[in-house]
Amino acid sequence: MPISLLWAVDVHGQVYSLSTAGQQWDQCRNTQMEFKRRWNPVDGFSERLLPSDRWQWSDVTGLQHQPQDGFQLPSSSWEWEGDWFVDENFEGEPTEREGWTYAIDFPANYTKDKKWNSCVRRRRWLRYRVYKAMDTWAKIPSQKTTLPDPFNDISCGGWDISEEPRGRLSLWAVSLQGKVWFREGIYHHNPEGSSWEEVQLPGEVVQISCGPGDLVWAVLWEGQFLVREGIGRDCPKGVSWTVVDSPSPDVGAIHVAVGANVVWAVTKDNKVWFRRGVNSHNPCGSGWIHMVGEMLMVNVGLNDQVWGISSEDRAVYFRQGVTPTELSGKTWKTISVPREGERSHSSASSLPSAGCFFSGEVRAPVASDVSTNPSDLPPDTFKTRIPKVTSDSFISELVSDREPGKFSKESQPPTAPVPEEESVPSEVTLTEVALSPSEPTGAMHSHWSNVDLVERQSLLTQSGLVPECADTCSLSSVVTYTLAMEDPYTNDEHPLWAWISAGACNVDCHSQLNWFNCSLNTSSLAQSVQSMSLSVSPAQTAAWRKQIFEQLNERTKREVDNFRHYEQAVEQSVWVKKGTMQWWRDWKPYKWTDVQFALEQFSGPDGNKDGILFIYYNFYDEKKYLHAFINEVTILVPVLNDSKHTFAVYTPERTKQRWPIRLAAATELEMHDWLALLSVSCCDSRGIHGPPSKQAIWSITCKGDIFVSEPSPALEATPYPTPCDQMFWRQVGGHLRTVECNSVGIVWGIGYDHTAWAYTGGYGGGFLQGLASSTDNIYTQTDVKSVFIYENQRWNPVTGYTSRGLPTDRYMWSDASGLHECTKTNTKPPSPQWTWVSDWAIDYSVSGGTDKEGWQYAADFPASYHGYKTIKDFVRRRRWARKCKLTTTGPWQEIPPISLSDVSILPCAAQTSVEVVPLWAISNKGDVLCRLGVTALTPAGSSWLHVGTDQPFKSVSIGAVSQVWAIARDGSAFYRGAVSSENPAGDSWYHIPSPAKQKLKQVSVGRTSVYAVDENGNLWYRQGVAPSYPQGSFWEHISNNVRKVSVGPLDQVWIIADKVQGSHSLSCGTVCHRLGIQPTEPKGHTWDYGIGGGWDHITIRGNAMDPPRFHLPSLTNSFLSATRSPGPERSTEVNGNATGC
Repeated sequence: MPISLLWAVDVHGQVYSLSTAGQQWDQCRNTQMEFKRRWNPVDGFSERLLPSDRWQWSDVTGLQHQPQDGFQLPSSSWEWEGDWFVDENFEGEPTEREGWTYAIDFPANYTKDKKWNSCVRRRRWLRYRVYKAMDTWAKIPSQKTTLPDPFNDISCGGWDISEEPRGRLSLWAVSLQGKVWFREGIYHHNPEGSSWEEVQLPGEVVQISCGPGDLVWAVLWEGQFLVREGIGRDCPKGVSWTVVDSPSPDVGAIHVAVGANVVWAVTKDNKVWFRRGVNSHNPCGSGWIHMVGEMLMVNVGLNDQVWGISSEDRAVYFRQGVTPTELSGKTWKTISVPREGERSHSSASSLPSAGCFFSGEVRAPVASDVSTNPSDLPPDTFKTRIPKVTSDSFISELVSDREPGKFSKESQPPTAPVPEEESVPSEVTLTEVALSPSEPTGAMHSHWSNVDLVERQSLLTQSGLVPECADTCSLSSVVTYTLAMEDPYTNDEHPLWAWISAGACNVDCHSQLNWFNCSLNTSSLAQSVQSMSLSVSPAQTAAWRKQIFEQLNERTKREVDNFRHYEQAVEQSVWVKKGTMQWWRDWKPYKWTDVQFALEQFSGPDGNKDGILFIYYNFYDEKKYLHAFINEVTILVPVLNDSKHTFAVYTPERTKQRWPIRLAAATELEMHDWLALLSVSCCDSRGIHGPPSKQAIWSITCKGDIFVSEPSPALEATPYPTPCDQMFWRQVGGHLRTVECNSVGIVWGIGYDHTAWAYTGGYGGGFLQGLASSTDNIYTQTDVKSVFIYENQRWNPVTGYTSRGLPTDRYMWSDASGLHECTKTNTKPPSPQWTWVSDWAIDYSVSGGTDKEGWQYAADFPASYHGYKTIKDFVRRRRWARKCKLTTTGPWQEIPPISLSDVSILPCAAQTSVEVVPLWAISNKGDVLCRLGVTALTPAGSSWLHVGTDQPFKSVSIGAVSQVWAIARDGSAFYRGAVSSENPAGDSWYHIPSPAKQKLKQVSVGRTSVYAVDENGNLWYRQGVAPSYPQGSFWEHISNNVRKVSVGPLDQVWIIADKVQGSHSLSCGTVCHRLGIQPTEPKGHTWDYGIGGGWDHITIRGNAMDPPRFHLPSLTNSFLSATRSPGPERSTEVNGNATGC
């Protein structure tokens, strides 16, 4: 079996394959059946058959006549191995009487034993054929029925299709008329395939690219793309095409290259584009990203590494920085491609690519890139040129049919021979670039060879040409084209490359490559260094030192001492970064408007940095602008949008209005660049650098982004606390659903997939790079969440439940509210950063239960649903779920193996002596757990301790004196007794009655206060909690429209509130701070509103700084409320609707 298979198209459009030496292809067995008809009393079984019977010699069906002498080989690349013989095995067991099997009639079930009613018999003849076209270009036989058009492009891949048997390949071809053909039946027993099958198209195709998996893209004449969908094990050629627009609407595409999970494209203006979000579940991707550089073409190899030919200098380029987490790479770098005797070392391993799927050893021949003059070639070499090789034909190595052992300085290496009737012009030479160990130059030069690497080494040993570093691995799987040149290259010229294929070049993304500089002649360098060496005496050295010292003293006196009376000069710098964005207009009609965006940053005389943000727009042909000072920006928030890359800019005034500045970038990369730049500028202006402090306040948006704010000592001051809308928030890399912290610096988070994460002490990650991110303690983080849609149906007296509802009904495919239409096809992931990782499936884990098909029934929309059908149920619904995945980086380390739904850490005082910090959690199954071994040095802890319960729980919180409260899934509250450092799990649960007619969902415990939130959004305070009676006496209502609550170590109360009215709009998910909390008034009296909306979680449990106290007896609470609540949107009711809703 060969170790590689190469495909090519000649100038006449004929397809060839090249199988290299190694092992032989598997034998292919031809089968033929011999039938003999009926037994008769006179002659027994006779060769005389009835006119209605099948052929005497036929295939297994008996319908096709196949005499032994008329059986033809598929092509001239095959030869018979032996003669026909009888198969004496039947279903794995030996037969008797020369392989005959018997039956009562044709067709029927055959047995190896002859019975009294066996009137017919048959036996099978076999003959083996073997593939003989080794180390030579074998022409693929033409279609027997309809001859395809001449081909001009082919692409091979598909060896990694899910569940596809190893050894099966997919070969796609494009004809001159723009048709696409698929080669059927390429596998172990049939390396040349069986037939060409035309694939229907919506247009004319000019180029096609096939990846190792199920990605196939093509380029249309009009410059658009076609994406093949439905490719799988049962249908390797797919089922349909989807049209994808060109990255630039005015410039069409000319080239596309496909890898395992990437798509690269080149447009007519030679610009390079990267397709974002491409995977098996979403082959079309989600958007284009413009990459730096201009290329003639690009090619994707193994591990999604990218190669290209520059349009400027025709050099070969390699894309550096391509990793599984950053598929687009970082920069293009020129490869030093040698020619003739030149070589450069490579750290890439020539691993088996396509060849490994056909078994066999991996061998790397040494080959050189030779640019030849056609007049110097022997006459017989003009008919051995294959001018085009597919750019994705997973080449393991390319060899020719030159006889081994012939080495001549004047001779040139011919390429592999092809049949003479298919000879092609010799002006175009097929070459391979092999980056291999340097070979010594001399009178003898190595050329192309058919022998494998072992034989090659033996020949070089006999000739004395074995290099010293022969064990250096070579890049033997990169194939390139040089342009035809009339004259040979001189020593100063470099080849002009036109095409490259790296389908089998396996580059480790973490290896250090040294292809980028030509190797120096070490001996010449050593001689040069030796020639520059000087013999210096100690006396001369001392004299030089004295002379240099005197000169330095004179220079210091001349340039420094003589100017000390002058004022110190201060360097002041100003720089501006500009760009084009879209801005969500502040007035009606609200719409996206194209604007010019500019950041002007400057450093003052004291060295402090500041800046101004400008937005230039046109209003009725009049140029206007908005501006915001960088030191007034309080937060930069990526906004959840499935079609645009948007982010919001908040200032204190914009926070009060609930109306931020919303901007949209053209690409995700551009948005991340601006966010990183603006974040660094904001931190510089405020002097905030490095990781968050132990007292930091952590919060999470509904998008899963993590933000921290450094609290000031006056944040909890009385009566003049720092307003919440002036707090500065900066983003930390990662993606979480819940976060919890304490003042020791221990921070835990839980993702949407219930994975637990511990904070590592770093900062940055995600899109924050360079100075905005630490270099260590940053890890890859993944998160998976489910997207839900609902299928709704109404009962009909004639047809039963149907998808046709009443005109007033909700959409038959909708979200949970029924107000928005959500179908399987138009529902997208939450944002472009998410990618689908599963298909739609029925979700049976719905509150209220379902029947066996996942349906829930009700009397009408909307109503209370139940999982069984009654006579009064006229509508039903079922929920469909689909998982999507996000991959990012951040200062978080996974804590396996238990999935969690809630976590709580002991809120310590500012000066605490606690070494082992208690940590409680709720597992995804509702179990209560206690983490052991949690310290400041080992925040992840050591092991879990299970705490027994009689029902599943959903929320837990531990207070400052080891008060543990929890909420069960049925909404009831519990208190854990006797929890201490000696007994971290306590001894028993005490049931706490819930508020009347309410089911609690979350609890938070501080130093002495206990707050809880019910399922209707009401906030409750537990009265009567004391050290002697920690269960308290009753619940008191504080506020409504509350989503989450967090109580700090000083009994601070912060919440996430819904429906907060600003001066411009209403916001849901707003950070709010309870004011007026004192030991004598633990409930406080009013709310202060901070950043929002779109927030989902906050924790204040790390802020243990004691606030400064001001004694102002003349100030009353009413005066304080009036000063902090200037507008109607800020309610001053005590224990009423504090969030103003």
